[in-house]
Amino acid sequence: MIRSEILKEIAPILRDQLVVCNIGIPSQELHAIDDQPTNFYMLGTMGLASSIGLGLALSQPKPVIVIDGDGSILTNLGTLPTIANNVADNYILLIIDNGSYGSTGDQPTYAGQKTSLSKMAEAAGCDRVVECQAEETGRVLQEALDAKQMTIIVSKCDSGNAKMPPITMDPVVIRDRFMKAVQGA
Repeated sequence: MIRSEILKEIAPILRDQLVVCNIGIPSQELHAIDDQPTNFYMLGTMGLASSIGLGLALSQPKPVIVIDGDGSILTNLGTLPTIANNVADNYILLIIDNGSYGSTGDQPTYAGQKTSLSKMAEAAGCDRVVECQAEETGRVLQEALDAKQMTIIVSKCDSGNAKMPPITMDPVVIRDRFMKAVQGA
């Protein structure tokens, strides 16, 4: 399975949640698969989806799911100890680990080699870390929502991108409709 297939599988679970999605192709894929006003699509700032999602979770009670990639997490490793030391039980970080920088041409990341993001999250102090295969992601994500405990999920999948159109919404429109959804959800 590749990332877009995971996103198709989990789209029904995401529909009722606040979602912050990683930059580039992951946001394009989620937008094309199941655009929702409760989805915040990152169009820039690689590595910050996890931090933005944590801030959102700490500031309000609704569940927040961050969809991030191994490449983005590796560019902002400070996010893992920050998450561990600022527990928000309404926060789920789903790292889709395809072992590559998918949005820039599938160059390999170290997560596809010797580096384990789940072990890094545990070493940073995150209490509930689950590593799964792509096919298990939907079940593991639903279990994390049901547990109502901050969870880091590392979903291992194959590298590859689905052909999706770019997001044509203006970033201000994305922000404004998401803020409205947060207030009304």
